[in-house]
Amino acid sequence: MLVWERPEPPDRPVPAPLSRELIVRTAIELADEAGLEAVSLRKIAGALDVGPMRLYGYIATKDELLDLMVDAVHAEIRPAGDGWREVLRSVAELTRQAVHRHEWFADLIGGRPQLGPNALARGEAVLAALGDVDVDMVMPLVTAVDAYVIGAVRREIAERRAERTSGMDQRQWQATFGPYLERTFATGRFPALEKVVRDAAHLDADETFRIGLDFLLDGISGRLQR
Repeated sequence: MLVWERPEPPDRPVPAPLSRELIVRTAIELADEAGLEAVSLRKIAGALDVGPMRLYGYIATKDELLDLMVDAVHAEIRPAGDGWREVLRSVAELTRQAVHRHEWFADLIGGRPQLGPNALARGEAVLAALGDVDVDMVMPLVTAVDAYVIGAVRREIAERRAERTSGMDQRQWQATFGPYLERTFATGRFPALEKVVRDAAHLDADETFRIGLDFLLDGISGRLQR
């Protein structure tokens, strides 16, 4: 029986009350602070001041814990809007915001089954907004948007982590690698790349995400109109 269906142990008089919700909330706090490496049933038990064995009555494995954590974050993703385009934009932006609040979510999103109640509610809201779309087009359409969002947010988080690891912000990065690029462009071997680097607008992450999403939604709209 999956964790979503398995009942919790009955209440009993103990010094420290316990529930799956409390365990998952504590795990998310640990992950938000120090990443998934900081999450273990032993560390959660320590934070809750209970014996580790008590947790196994609520969560049997680390995988179950991760599934519950992912579903808890899906509760923050409640798409809204009129029509498929607004709803898909909403779910994309809300997912990105959730990843920025919970950096570890980028490591798990898309890689684990989304079968919890919050994930199913999110999926139901999205699919309901696509009620007028041909049923054979629904899943490819949703998958395309999910793939764009997952790829975009993972890149953003990877860049954030690289910045932390290197200790360099964008200005310092440019000062370090700029001379190398100048020498490389001077060879004349990369004229298209040089033009983009020198002349194109340097958009921030928010603008880049929105424009890329518009490209995708415009393409979907054109395909649906055909």
